[in-house]
Formats: sequence, C-alpha cells, structure tokens
Amino acid sequence: MKFVSFPILLLEVMLLLGLSGCAFKTVERSKNLKYTGTDLASKKERRTLNVFAPKKSSSPSNVFLFIHGGNWNSGHKGLYNFLGNRMARKEVVVVIIDYPLSPEANYNDMAIAVAKAVLWAKDNIEGYGGNPEKIFVSGHSAGGHLASLVSLRNEYFDTLGTSNPIRGTILIDAAGLDMHGYLSEKKFSEKHSYLKTFTRNPEEWKAASPLCHLHVGMPPMLIFLGERTYPWIIKGHEKFVAALRKFEPNPRYHILKHRKHVPMISQFVKSRNPRYQEIIAFMNEH
Repeated sequence: MKFVSFPILLLEVMLLLGLSGCAFKTVERSKNLKYTGTDLASKKERRTLNVFAPKKSSSPSNVFLFIHGGNWNSGHKGLYNFLGNRMARKEVVVVIIDYPLSPEANYNDMAIAVAKAVLWAKDNIEGYGGNPEKIFVSGHSAGGHLASLVSLRNEYFDTLGTSNPIRGTILIDAAGLDMHGYLSEKKFSEKHSYLKTFTRNPEEWKAASPLCHLHVGMPPMLIFLGERTYPWIIKGHEKFVAALRKFEPNPRYHILKHRKHVPMISQFVKSRNPRYQEIIAFMNEH
C-alpha cells in the first residue's frame, strides 16, 4: 500500500494560499525551534517544531500539537503552515513538529521524539500564550498513528521522568491503529519499508499498535475517518473503535462521507471547514 505523494498536497495548498496571503496578520509565528538535543554518539540532528500563536488573547489558549503524515518515511512540518495559521486565528496555540523518519528511524524512535515534543510544549508553551495543562495531540495518517500511540502508552513519558500531560487526542484518518493485524495479514517481504519501520518481530507490531494499549483513564479521543480512504485504514478504525467502546460507550467517531485519504487533511485549507469548530469544541470540553 502506498500513499499519494505529499508534494501533490503541497502544490494544492500553495495554490490556495496564494489567494489569501495577507490573511494571517494576527498570528505570531516562531519557526524551527529545537525540542531535542543532538545525540553526539549517533550524530543525529536536533528535531525542530513551529509554533503559531494568536497575537492577542485574553487568557491562556488551548494547545494543538500536530504530527504530519507521510507513510512514516516522508513529510515535513512546513507543509502544514496553513493549519497553524488558521487555528491560531481561532485562538488556539498550534505546535507542528518534525520527527525522525524511516528507514533511519523506527516507529519507537518516532514516538519518543513525539513525546519529547509534547514535553517541550508542557515546559515552554506558556511563553507563547498556551495553557500547559491543555495540550491536545493530533495527526493525520502516520501522524495519527503516532499521536494515538504516544497518548495511550504512558511508558514514553515514564522514560522521560514525567507523567503523561496529554489532555486529549484528535485523529484525522489515522493509519496503523492495528499494525499487528495488518502486518500479520499482508506478510510483506523483508525489504518492505514497513518492516524497516516496525521491524520483523510480531511482538513489536503489537507494541506499535494503539489498539493494544487502550485502557481506563486514557485521554479522550475525537476520531475522523474518510468514508473512501484506504481499506486497511477503515478496517483498523473499525477494530479500534469497537475496542474503544468497551471503555467509552459513545466515542466521538465521525465518518466523513465521500472523503479520501489526502482530502481528509487538505480540507483544513478552508478556514470555514466545520472540523475546526468540532475540534475546538472538543478541546473546550476537556
């Protein structure tokens, strides 16, 4: 299974933003802030994030930390400036992160980076007008997988010496919710990119599957699925939501009619997209 190339999405976004380039004067942007240190042993570079904040706010704002998609091996935070700008104009402080990609990193490396980004927000976001007690994580596609995994597996924060600070989780056509079931069924060759990301060990596939980590007291979730997205993503959501109902009888689960995978995120180019208000209402509720 291959996803649509994200440069296509970038082209679409650039064309649309070209029609409204002066619309973001009320937003403060801080780019390429470092949230990890350099690992001298492996010579891995520091990871960075962008912050978009409303210029004027009467009280600390909800924080929306977004994790990009790209099949775990591509994508970049800069593709999603439109999301940061639009949400900041709606009185939300937005953090959009980069994270290590496959094949140089596996899913666990990526999840650790996400946890560090969340902790950075916890420690620093007040300086940008955000409320450190109201951090919500979100992601599209592979980013949705990482958002849900880090939300559900408190071990990622335990290793950083802190409790899980995530207030809620917003999934946008998340991939990989049941990675164990998918990889067990597909039986990919050893050279497949997913086996570089998730290893060849079925026990690791379970560890990488948010489905396997649902528990009492987990952060509440708001879940969006495209009706016409990839079949394996639909199947993963069906299993995930069925299991989620054991803990939350009425999950916030919305299937968007006629939506394919990439349009599930490109819909946010439109500032009046109703998903914005649904997300903000969810954050305000929690």
